[in-house]
Amino acid sequence: MAKTACKPASRPGENGFKYRPQYGLVVVCETEARQQRLYERLLKQGLKPKVVCV
Repeated sequence: MAKTACKPASRPGENGFKYRPQYGLVVVCETEARQQRLYERLLKQGLKPKVVCV
């Protein structure tokens, strides 16, 4: 099996990707219902919450 080497970009950003730092917060909820209420509350406050389930 032949190995293929991944050639790194010679300059940062050469592939067009522009890094923009973002900051987040994870809140662990006791129940799915609590998660939904909190999600809706954050939306009403103008925030952009993301839902995860682990």
